[in-house]
Amino acid sequence: MYWSSPERSLSLDARPVRKLTDYLGVLRTVVFCTEDLQLVKGAARSRRRFLDLLLSQTHTGYLPLLQRYTRALRSRNALLKHPRPDPAALDSFSRELVKSGEEIIRLRHELVPKFSPLARLAYRRISSEAEELRLEYQPSVKQDFGVELAQSRHREGTYRSTLIGPHRDDLQLLLNDCSAAQFGSEGQKRTLAITLKLAQAEYLTGLHGSPPVLLIDDIMGELDSRRRAGFLPLLQRAQQSSGQVFMTATAENWPEEPGRELQHWCVKDGTLVKESN
Repeated sequence: MYWSSPERSLSLDARPVRKLTDYLGVLRTVVFCTEDLQLVKGAARSRRRFLDLLLSQTHTGYLPLLQRYTRALRSRNALLKHPRPDPAALDSFSRELVKSGEEIIRLRHELVPKFSPLARLAYRRISSEAEELRLEYQPSVKQDFGVELAQSRHREGTYRSTLIGPHRDDLQLLLNDCSAAQFGSEGQKRTLAITLKLAQAEYLTGLHGSPPVLLIDDIMGELDSRRRAGFLPLLQRAQQSSGQVFMTATAENWPEEPGRELQHWCVKDGTLVKESN
């Protein structure tokens, strides 16, 4: 991979990759980083993106489907910004929006009940069963996308935007039936963010039979020893199945058990130096 401001390129087995759909899912990874907190504290967009990434990693047709929906949505919104949008063009983009949108909603509906038990188990493991986690998919479409889209047409004239569809969905995160974003403590929110990533790794492992590559970016320093220990089963399973884990840290504060097996590199003055264990 080559990446810079003016250009970027990606090759796979010495052949250039032209489209993201040709690459996504080839190397399955789960990234743990401080920005994961936005999955809990941030807007619904972060949680939709999480669902979309997981489906893109597990369903070959999901990313093209999402791209079709996004193109139709952008075109439809551009039309709605005109004082008098062309009715025929608007109907055409509405049909494509409904067709691809209904499939997106169906796949998200199917994913959450499969993913939710893994998330609940991971949360119990890290939090010592202090609270009960529940995940609830909240689609903006309640029953019939086509009917509800037509019913929102008058309001669309006011807001100049498409007001209903999977681009307005959310994944509700509840602790003891209360919103984690509104009522959870900082510790609970951090635990929940890690929980979602742990469950993502478990889901991919169960589906594909091998663990994803884990990329853990300097989050251990933000966790207490109990929550750091919650990572241990995941790291052990990765080790037992010959999986790979890349972890950055400013101090060696991970659980002691896997520490003996780690290979160490240190960044000194901008240079990567391998250290003896």
